[in-house]
Amino acid sequence: MSTATERRSKAPRRSGRGSRGGGQTLPLFVIAVALVAAGVGAIIVSSSYDTPREARALGPNLAINDGASNPRDLNAHNSPTLARNPIEQNNLVEVNRVDSPAYSCSLHVSFDGGGRWTQTGIPAPAGEEPKCYAPDAAFSSDGTLYISYVTLKGRANAPNNVWISRSTDGGKTLEAPVKTPLGARAFQVRLTADPSSPERIFLTWLKADELGLYTFSNTGNPIMAIRSDDGGVNWTKPARVSSASRERVVAPSPAAGKAAGELNVLYLDLGDDVLDYGGGHRGRGGPPYDGDWQLVLARSTDNGATWKESVVEDALTPTERFIVFTPPFPSLEVDRESGTLYAAFQDGRGGDPDVMLWSLRSGASEWSGPVRVNDTPKGDGTAQYLPKLSVAPDGRLDVLYYDRRADGTNVLNEVSLQSSFDEGKSFIPRVKVSDRAFSSRIGFGLERGLPDLGSRLGLLSTDSRAYAVWTDTRAGSVRTAKQDIARGVVGFNDPPRLSGAVETLLRIGGVALILLGAAALVGAFVRRRDTT
Repeated sequence: MSTATERRSKAPRRSGRGSRGGGQTLPLFVIAVALVAAGVGAIIVSSSYDTPREARALGPNLAINDGASNPRDLNAHNSPTLARNPIEQNNLVEVNRVDSPAYSCSLHVSFDGGGRWTQTGIPAPAGEEPKCYAPDAAFSSDGTLYISYVTLKGRANAPNNVWISRSTDGGKTLEAPVKTPLGARAFQVRLTADPSSPERIFLTWLKADELGLYTFSNTGNPIMAIRSDDGGVNWTKPARVSSASRERVVAPSPAAGKAAGELNVLYLDLGDDVLDYGGGHRGRGGPPYDGDWQLVLARSTDNGATWKESVVEDALTPTERFIVFTPPFPSLEVDRESGTLYAAFQDGRGGDPDVMLWSLRSGASEWSGPVRVNDTPKGDGTAQYLPKLSVAPDGRLDVLYYDRRADGTNVLNEVSLQSSFDEGKSFIPRVKVSDRAFSSRIGFGLERGLPDLGSRLGLLSTDSRAYAVWTDTRAGSVRTAKQDIARGVVGFNDPPRLSGAVETLLRIGGVALILLGAAALVGAFVRRRDTT
């Protein structure tokens, strides 16, 4: 009996030895499943950091100028410049021109990041007529604010002199103005501060010869640049920026480069356009010039002493008529980390005005683009125009522009912002910055069919915000021509993100684990089959 019992007790053990392969299949199967799960988990983790970037308007629009809510204030504020104090980030300054009822300049200052604004008077130079025009503003790296402006003379309101005034208290007060050597007939004056040198500032302008009604009487008027290394007290000899072969150039837009001593100037070459440059339209609206313009960049790497040009776009399609004294300005911005240059302007090659972007990588010789920024249907008959660029410290590129997509009659403006997180290759959907549409037909020149909303918009970008200012006509009418400066803010989400290398490693590792797990599963089933 003990023998039978012994045989029975050995049978299960013999059976267990016979299925030893199957006994090992179970842990191999578990390992395989674990490998697959780990691989899937790695891919999920890498993908979980792909939350799309989003932007949204924050709060209602605010008016910057005091008279915006006063129906008796009929001033036409436009062409704003927005500047931020690098020493005190909540100190913002906005300066703009006023076209009517009298030519003047307006300066507003905020010390709470744009929530509240106060106006600072701009001192009138002795001996000049009380006509301030075409102001611009820039902060130096030490927090000094510089304001430039033009004084006008006579019934023709011709530019007479260009002045610089400083502020060391963020714009609360301005020092007595200092006359620059630009002299008379300096048009489209822009001011730039060199971030690498606290007292170095540049002025760029169009140096005109004789003037006519809505026209420069002669061609060949050059774009010029001049530099001061002591905050506007003394100046270098002016240097010619535009090539002598370019006869009809306008709208110089300057930007300091990444490297010390680098200044870039973007401008329009109107080619044979005598309609606008020569005043062939007699100051009246109608179809735009039917030829091509060029968008040109001039660059100096020796503080404005010598210049070299590159063509950004050689077949720009005009979209509107304009008065040559006050043309629309293209926008130029520099990514101070990468050194990439971005240029933007409107173009009509698609049948209606679209915002186009071009880029020049650091060290590259050829511009790339254009990239169509606005996400409207192509050829929808509405205008998107007058873009303003700004680059945030983290490299995000913001584009602000006027936008008529919501109005099939192509009259009512909104203000839109679109952003790129891949150096201008693509843009997220637009954010409507303006909380109310307003007419594009209200402004100086309406009676001639050329209502003027100004030459530019203002935009500042941080890693989490974009601050925008624009010419707004919601409180005006065709009769009053009232224009105000409005402000809007856009906020950006900031989802956690892996570095590109880490994300790539996680995904490659995840795929490898899945393949290894799959191979283990196949091995487990093969071994089980063989043992059975």
